[in-house]
Amino acid sequence: MTKMTLAKALNAGLRRAMEDDAKVLIMGEDVGKLGGVFRITDGLQKDFGEDRVIDSPLAESGIIGTAVGLAIRGYRPVCEIQFDGFVYPAYDQIVSQVAKLHFRSQGKVRMPMVIRIPFGGGIGAVEHHSESPEAQFAHTPGLKVVVCSNPIDGYWMIQQAIAADDPVIFLEPKRQYHADKAEIDEAADSSAVYPLFASRVVRAGNELTLLAYGPMVKVCLASAEAAAGEGRSIEVIDLRTLSPLDMGLVLDSVRRTGRAVVAHEAHVNLGIGAELAARITEECFYSLEAPVLRVGGFDTPYPPARVEEEWLPDLDRVLDAVDRSLAF
Repeated sequence: MTKMTLAKALNAGLRRAMEDDAKVLIMGEDVGKLGGVFRITDGLQKDFGEDRVIDSPLAESGIIGTAVGLAIRGYRPVCEIQFDGFVYPAYDQIVSQVAKLHFRSQGKVRMPMVIRIPFGGGIGAVEHHSESPEAQFAHTPGLKVVVCSNPIDGYWMIQQAIAADDPVIFLEPKRQYHADKAEIDEAADSSAVYPLFASRVVRAGNELTLLAYGPMVKVCLASAEAAAGEGRSIEVIDLRTLSPLDMGLVLDSVRRTGRAVVAHEAHVNLGIGAELAARITEECFYSLEAPVLRVGGFDTPYPPARVEEEWLPDLDRVLDAVDRSLAF
């Protein structure tokens, strides 16, 4: 057992995947000699060589286009997009090629590719470094979208995503990279770990279901703890997978609690919370004691770093939604 941060856990997971399969390649801007701007790939080029950990030009479309060719030839490329806001030059390749080739070829061509995207705010960065574009990818058929929120999930989920035969958008909450540590059993059998495309109850409760993913899981757990001090029992679910959404656990919880609040950093309009609210309402209408409420960023471009903490949803805004739901 080794205690690791999320950054170290992802590094260890990538290392194990590369050791297990010589077809796994890593490519991206500064992933080699520098080890990535967040040091997620630190030491991998030194140990696996420049043919397997490839420093690319500053050309996101080129990174993904090259990876498409590699995937067609049987490799399993792992592409790093340096920051969330840098993904848009690659968006055409991702939506037009990566997401479509398996369907376009009538299943003859597989696209076993992982696109790692550090996302979300809270690090005091400049424009294009703190965005939450997950809904744009979850809305694209042919892509899988997953989000880790803690070191244990980071370690296993990156390996599971690499082993998958479908293209996976792998979102990493950058403000969690170095925030907390957890004990990871690197010797465990990967076949026995929690499934990749499954949500998980991270705190049990019976009065309200609080749904979150990525950086908001920690905020929601703190909110549930604060609510417990006032005698309230809040269940917190880490969604983990956004496409496909794992609704079974969510619907079971909401039918039991009768109330649901969804929290994410992305702005609320047309976000993941809207889809969750619609599905919960469709399936749990007669169990609901209150409307499904959403908490998120404001409907503006991401603000300057000086005011990002006012923009980002925090414990108080989550608790306000919880209070409003319980008041119905």
